[in-house]
Amino acid sequence: MIKKLYKKNKKLFISGFIGLLIILIIVGNIFRDDSEVINVVTEKIGRQTIIQKVNASGKIQPEREVKISATSSAIIDSITVVEGEYVKKNQHLISLDRKQLQANVDQVTSAVRSASARVKQDKANRERVERIYEQGLASDQELEAAQAAYEISKSQLDQSRASLLVSQDALDKARLVSPQNGIVTKINKEVAEMAMGGMFSLDVLMIIADLSRMEVIVDVNENDVVSISIGDTSEIEIDAYIDTVFYGVVSEIALIAETSNFGSQEQVTNFKVKVRMLDVPPNIRPGMSATANIITEVRNNALAIPIQSLTVREYGSENKLFGEENSKKWEKDDEPDNNSKKKELEELVFIIADKQGGVQRDGEVSEVKNLKENKFKRGSQFVHIRPVKVGISSETHYELLNGLEENDLIVIGNYKAVSKELKHNMQVSTEEDDKD
Repeated sequence: MIKKLYKKNKKLFISGFIGLLIILIIVGNIFRDDSEVINVVTEKIGRQTIIQKVNASGKIQPEREVKISATSSAIIDSITVVEGEYVKKNQHLISLDRKQLQANVDQVTSAVRSASARVKQDKANRERVERIYEQGLASDQELEAAQAAYEISKSQLDQSRASLLVSQDALDKARLVSPQNGIVTKINKEVAEMAMGGMFSLDVLMIIADLSRMEVIVDVNENDVVSISIGDTSEIEIDAYIDTVFYGVVSEIALIAETSNFGSQEQVTNFKVKVRMLDVPPNIRPGMSATANIITEVRNNALAIPIQSLTVREYGSENKLFGEENSKKWEKDDEPDNNSKKKELEELVFIIADKQGGVQRDGEVSEVKNLKENKFKRGSQFVHIRPVKVGISSETHYELLNGLEENDLIVIGNYKAVSKELKHNMQVSTEEDDKD
């Protein structure tokens, strides 16, 4: 008897427990909020100055740099300066061995004297033949030969004199002088070494540079160079001068591109841009690494949104958010002439709203199809898609052209939520993002 009562009570207990569990599940489903609540960071839209910059890296070089070379081959006799020394224009720098050059001058000088004597002789012979020709004692052939000999000797004299000028110039240039004021930045030869001269393979002996006027030569990508103009202001950061900003202006923009890794996936097309430094710091050296932040556009008192708040979604995505059935229905109900918009992407931000609704696009609020009814707690917050148009950008903000008003509350984080997770009319929870 006791066993039967125990078995009966046990069955009733199990049945009651199962029933209670089912009731709890039903009640939970009734009052459950089906929306996915994501915690986001918000910020009010304000006004500020937007400064667009083009960032590029390069090397510091003198604006004017002269390479000293010899015009003829000779042994170096002496070098009168050292690296780092300041020199003035026409100051003596290098002396080359003059023996062979002097011998060339002497030889050509002798050839000039011989040619001059030949001219006198041929001139006298011509005059003699002309006199006897007038007396009828010389033939036409003899007269013509005398005149031709005189003209040839004059031509040879002119050639000898030209050779003398060349030889004398080479001798004079055995003494190399500075063509400008500046610093000796490099000496490539030593005394007793051969200085190789020639028209096509000059041997650089020394480099003179004016270090008081420097420029930064940077490589600018083809996508950015179109926004740069001559005279644009630039902030210059030199690796050797930590936490110091110098200023310069764009002085030259290359017309021809330089391409690296041509034909590969890593192909890069850049243009050389020269930025003249306004204030040259002391002890600066050619070849130092530097970065130029070229200011291309400035917008004062402009509406601005943080860069991280801007994202993209497919056009009309507000109707594709609540299940696969609604997504298919939206595609079916679309007009044929709107098919192109299905795959278009639009730039947008997410704004905070106190209720679900449509999307404000081009001044009109769209109707969201098949909006799913949910029961939300009082004070719940939602995000709405808001298509926007942006202008220039700084390192942290975009210029806002239209789509939002000042003091509108927008979502600026987190990155994963803005870029992937957030959807139109999704419920969110917000945090105070006080940056004052």
